[in-house]
Amino acid sequence: MNEFTNAQRAQVLTAALPYIRRYSGKIVVVKYGGNAMVSEELRQQVMEDIVLLWLVGVKVVLVHGGGPEISDMMKRLGKKAEFVDGLRVTDAETVDIVQMVLAGKVNKTLVKLLELKGGRAMGISGMDGGLIEAKMKNPDLGYVGSITKVNIGPVMDLLEKGYIPVVSTLGCDGEGNTYNINGDTAAAFIAGALGAERLIMMTDIAGVLLDRNDPSTLIPKLTIPETVKLFENNVIAGGMIPKVECCIDAILRGVESAIIMDGRVPHSILMEILTDEGAGTMVVRGEEKENDGSEEH
Repeated sequence: MNEFTNAQRAQVLTAALPYIRRYSGKIVVVKYGGNAMVSEELRQQVMEDIVLLWLVGVKVVLVHGGGPEISDMMKRLGKKAEFVDGLRVTDAETVDIVQMVLAGKVNKTLVKLLELKGGRAMGISGMDGGLIEAKMKNPDLGYVGSITKVNIGPVMDLLEKGYIPVVSTLGCDGEGNTYNINGDTAAAFIAGALGAERLIMMTDIAGVLLDRNDPSTLIPKLTIPETVKLFENNVIAGGMIPKVECCIDAILRGVESAIIMDGRVPHSILMEILTDEGAGTMVVRGEEKENDGSEEH
């Protein structure tokens, strides 16, 4: 920080004022996982970004996964991780491990980090207060859940009390079964139920690329009709398909815009919310997208 003069710091803060004014009091949902979670340095920066936004009045909800930590714990316990179409096969023993790691270790570690950065955070799982109701997605996958309903009350209660809700993506059904829920899907449902201003999906690539091997071909903004064309032309393929589908789902559920963001870029959340430049690919409903002049992306 010593390379900046006080005047330069003041200029940076002043430049952020229109964005702070726009987002203060609004809800932003951050889906957090991937490299940004594995790298300790990036994890610290993500927590700093979230606390800074919270301090200027943005209502941030942090929805997290924890795939690498789950796989690591399974390995320690002598279980081999198995995936089908990117989804973890989850038998009765594995879902106990998922619950232990997500609702326990990962969730409480993130709460602690946010508190250490100066925030007020409260960790909950999708099982708390019936937040995420689910059913079995496919018997071949075991206890992998498909969301049937989101009861957003517990998250709203925490926001109204001034907390940063930290949500682990577990769900349950009326018989008491616990389900492992895809983090991107859960974030889209939660953001939609909250009527969030923005959903930020952190990943480990730059965003949607015209040429998936060339980061310079990043597409900064897409409408839903444009994304459909990219699906048809196989530009959006592989692991990017479910992420873009979740962005579209969130928008159709009432979210203003959704961003697929490179979580490997330091302070990418602040770049997205508090600058013209933005980070990653923004998905919006259609050509009638609004722009108040404060954000080009």
